[in-house]
Amino acid sequence: MHYFLIGFAPGLYWLWYFYKRDEIEPEPRKKIIAAYLTGILSVFVVIGIQLPFNFGEIVNAVIAAPIIEEFSKFLMVWIFFYRNKNFSEPMDGIVYAASVALGFASLENAMYLLQGYSQMPFMLSSTLLIRAFLSVPAHALFSSFWGYALGRYKFEKDAKIWIVFAGLLLAMLMHSLFNLLCIVQIFSSFGLLIIAAVMWAVLNRKINKAEIDSPYATRAFLRWRKKK
Repeated sequence: MHYFLIGFAPGLYWLWYFYKRDEIEPEPRKKIIAAYLTGILSVFVVIGIQLPFNFGEIVNAVIAAPIIEEFSKFLMVWIFFYRNKNFSEPMDGIVYAASVALGFASLENAMYLLQGYSQMPFMLSSTLLIRAFLSVPAHALFSSFWGYALGRYKFEKDAKIWIVFAGLLLAMLMHSLFNLLCIVQIFSSFGLLIIAAVMWAVLNRKINKAEIDSPYATRAFLRWRKKK
C-alpha cells in the first residue's frame, strides 16, 4: 500500500510548482486542492467511459485515452471552476487545468506503481523516476494547451470559442504523440525528451503571456501581491 501512496508524491510536487508559477494573483489554496481532488475524480469518469469498450492496447493508448482523458479533465474545469469568481485572470486557466490534470496523473501514477510492484518489482525504482519527471508532469503540460485557451476565451474581448476547441484538440494530439512514443521502442526515449522539452518551452511562453495580460499586472509591477 505504501507504494500506492508514494505514487502521489510526484503529482503533489508538480502541483506546488504550478501553484508557485501563479505569482501575480495566486489562487486560494482551497481551490487548488479542490481542483486536484476533482482531477482524481475524473479518473473514475474515464474508467466508466472506457470500461464497456475493448479498444485494444494500441488504439486505447494512442486514440481513445488521449481523447477521453483530456475531455474529462476539461469538463471538470469547465463545470466546477471556469465560472468561479476566483478564475479572474488568464493564468488561472493554466493553473486550474494543471491542478486537475495532476490530480488525474497522481492516481494514475499510484495505480501504475501498484501494478508494477505486483508484476515487476525490480523495475519499480526506474518506473517511479521516469514517471515522476516525464509522465506525471506531461499531463499538466497537455492540459495547459486548453487551459490557456480557456483563459484567453474568458478574458480576451474578441476571443472566439474555436480557440478553446483548438486548445483541446492540440492537447489530445500531444497526448496521443506522447503515448505513441511510449509504445514505440526505437528512439522513443529521445523522442519523449524532445516533446517534453518543446511542451515546457511552449508552456513558459504561455505563462509569460498570461501574466502580462493579467488585469492585476500593473499592481504587481508596483510590488503589490494578493495575500494568500
